[in-house]
Amino acid sequence: MHMLPVPDSRPQRRTALDEHPRWSVLVPFFNERDLLARTIESLASQSVSVRIVLIDNGSTDDSAAIARATCARLNVNHLLVTERIPGKVAALAAGLRRVRSQYVATCDADTYYPAGYLAAAEHLLIQKDCVVAGAYFACEKAEARVRRRTGAKMCATARIMPRQCHTGGAGQAFRTDVLNAAGGFDVDRWNYVLEDHEIIHRVTKYGAMRYSADLWCAPSTRERDRASIRWTLAERLTYSATIGWAGDWFFYAFLASRLRARRLGSERIRERAFQPQSDVVCDGGTVRAATYPVCG
Repeated sequence: MHMLPVPDSRPQRRTALDEHPRWSVLVPFFNERDLLARTIESLASQSVSVRIVLIDNGSTDDSAAIARATCARLNVNHLLVTERIPGKVAALAAGLRRVRSQYVATCDADTYYPAGYLAAAEHLLIQKDCVVAGAYFACEKAEARVRRRTGAKMCATARIMPRQCHTGGAGQAFRTDVLNAAGGFDVDRWNYVLEDHEIIHRVTKYGAMRYSADLWCAPSTRERDRASIRWTLAERLTYSATIGWAGDWFFYAFLASRLRARRLGSERIRERAFQPQSDVVCDGGTVRAATYPVCG
């Protein structure tokens, strides 16, 4: 395991809105005009100070204008970045270059984050050796006891398989220094789908990924018609069997070559068709995996 970087304890500068926040959130988006404002509203309502870094990945609708207007209406600390290179990895890399905060979360533009989301993530990240926190996905209106039962299952699974990633990019939060030490998001290193699993592989070389029943978010219930960019059963089984001792081989030799052959670059995540929300079933208060087939 790599040595943990020493956290920066220097005094933080003040900004026009607040002290330089401990948190930044990266929100890449592409043609998300219908749901982006609500996501921003949920992030602006966090119980800790936060800077929202919005990355427009070449939208052809008015998503950027909606993002700008929503942030102005809420008077929230934010930055709007344009990244023309298509793909989520390029967008996340562009956003991370602007981050100066102690912690950074990757968030999806179609996801609701409860007010205590970042505080719950920070509660994990301040624990010894924890470098990344993972959220589980739940229905926004689910009863608290149902959500906590789902969270308990997630925590139990993570204890059994600690080196695997059990959540998608919509629900990951990092120590910024460790994320940068691990190489951050880099199109030259990994520019395929499943970037959320690959980044966890690199970051957990420095410490543990932890989960909590209090850390959850609610992805949109629109169904993703993106079966073509899922990883296969064989790939999933190989991941489970090798990640603990041959993770570099799995990602950079085995999986990369297979994704390359299927032309599953990071930009393919943008190619999706959404089905009506009425077609989606919420089972026991938890968003089913079928409604979120590709992490990130």
